[in-house]
Amino acid sequence: MQIFGVDIGGSGIKGAPVDLARGDLAQERCKVLTPHPATPDAVADGVKEVVDHFGWTGPVGVTFPGVVTGGATIRTAANVDKSWIDTDARALLSGRLGGLAVTVLNDADAAGVAEMQFGAGRDRQGTVMLLTFGTGIGSALFSDGVLVPNTELGHLELDGHDAETRASTKAKDDHDMSWEHWARRVQKYLAHVEMLFSPELFIIGGGVSRKSEKFLPLIQGIRAEIVPAQLQNNAGIVGAAMRAAKA
Repeated sequence: MQIFGVDIGGSGIKGAPVDLARGDLAQERCKVLTPHPATPDAVADGVKEVVDHFGWTGPVGVTFPGVVTGGATIRTAANVDKSWIDTDARALLSGRLGGLAVTVLNDADAAGVAEMQFGAGRDRQGTVMLLTFGTGIGSALFSDGVLVPNTELGHLELDGHDAETRASTKAKDDHDMSWEHWARRVQKYLAHVEMLFSPELFIIGGGVSRKSEKFLPLIQGIRAEIVPAQLQNNAGIVGAAMRAAKA
């Protein structure tokens, strides 16, 4: 069975049909740049471009970088235009896609759902935390495999700032940090999250997970096991499709 997944990020909108039996993309993904400003209408146009690229006519799961309630309504919008707040994203995107059934969920939650079923969290019980490092920091918290949605722990305070402004991949790039410097910031962030939630496992996702060997070995003093996401930056697409299949 195939369902379409779309992952809306701060820098790109990417999507593909997903083979739900394998938990992997059925075709090579299509990606377009996230418009700036990333208003609802402009982003919806980007989602339509990605979906139309495949001539898709079935259900679509879509991730969003913020709090999403009821599979539809946007409540926060840290890395896209603030006009998203209180938008019914499901209605907007369904209308733009010619009436296709659309399900919307938080981007890190989608990545976490995929990793727990098909990736690094498979068969893991206890408390598991997936963290995605990219334009911001996303989080997905699981207790014995059950998702606690919309945690958005990238906005915890770290050194008097939003954590994602200190330890995201964007912060690394913007300030031209070495891997060693950035790893120290990530370590400090993980220590803070560990103090609050005591996870047995951290799964590190986002695009930077492809380069995990450059920074994970530098992180010390964390009790929890730390592993890279196995689905890497496709996890959000897969998780979005999984959620749409259950809608």
